[in-house]
Amino acid sequence: MENSYMSRVCVTGGSGYIGSWLVKMLLEKGYTVHATLRNLGDTSKVDLLKSFPNADSRLVLFQADIYNPSEFEPALKGCEYVFHMATPMLHDAQSSQYKDTPEAAVASVKAIADSCIRSQTVKRLIYTASFMASSPLTEDGVSFKSCMDESCWTPLDHIPALQACDITPGYTKSKILAEKEALKYNECENGKLEVVTLPCGLVAGETVLPYVPTSVEVLLSQLTGNLMTLNVIKLLQEVWGAIFLVHVKDVCRAHIFCMENPSMKGRFLCAAYNPTIREIAVHFQEMFPEYQIGKELLEGPIKGLECDSTKLIKMGFEYTYDMKKILADSVACGGRLGALVKVKE
Repeated sequence: MENSYMSRVCVTGGSGYIGSWLVKMLLEKGYTVHATLRNLGDTSKVDLLKSFPNADSRLVLFQADIYNPSEFEPALKGCEYVFHMATPMLHDAQSSQYKDTPEAAVASVKAIADSCIRSQTVKRLIYTASFMASSPLTEDGVSFKSCMDESCWTPLDHIPALQACDITPGYTKSKILAEKEALKYNECENGKLEVVTLPCGLVAGETVLPYVPTSVEVLLSQLTGNLMTLNVIKLLQEVWGAIFLVHVKDVCRAHIFCMENPSMKGRFLCAAYNPTIREIAVHFQEMFPEYQIGKELLEGPIKGLECDSTKLIKMGFEYTYDMKKILADSVACGGRLGALVKVKE
């Protein structure tokens, strides 16, 4: 993109796992970044974002709550591109105008997209979606399609197991409905806003946050033995047919790629690898023999369901982190932040 140093972009949910990396990478590339946080009084999050290179001159922070989507309007003002990463998690029906998380998520997407159009400066909205909304299960929830691709949408009503691995009740449904709502804007006759959605697989690697992100904890559960996160990764394989992996930096690079293309809209899967739990366990065992791997993890299917993420690649995107690097960076993250304990010497 020419004159990238002149571009002003907005990142909602700028203090999350992906959001914080994205803010950092955008600042390093010379963009002026408007980042939103739920609470500017949270000094740990504010100080982290302000510590990034170029933050003193190119970062502007805004307070905005996803449950009050009109608060995002000032952050969008003057921006050319908007990355919508913020998503409602802990729902409080007593103090919310929405009945549940899905309703809040859809309302926020609509409000932000409408604000983008009203701004008259925003060209493209890039929505961070989830593979939780993209299961290759058939409509009856009994078997898998031959391959995961952009046509796959999770048949929520037929997957009780999926409810069990929800981070919060309604999360999966909220990601399905919000993504579909975002994509509707590409069908508008006026064509005032291009929308890209990026459903991401299990995002792992290092972090700039002071704690281990949930998705990294899920991947590391094979080494930690944490039953809660171990059950999540098992359920993911049950719902996806594989563990679709992608490095957090590649996720951020994909977001920036979708912004820097002259014109781009639609749905693009973002995952680099499709191992099974067994394949990951074997890699962990070979790479990190100092950790104990449960024997049951070395059993099960050898090959995972295929994932056709070539739509993004055909546009010119390249993944730069291989599976061993994803695993190694995740272990480095867990070790550095005290989430891993060696059991073999």
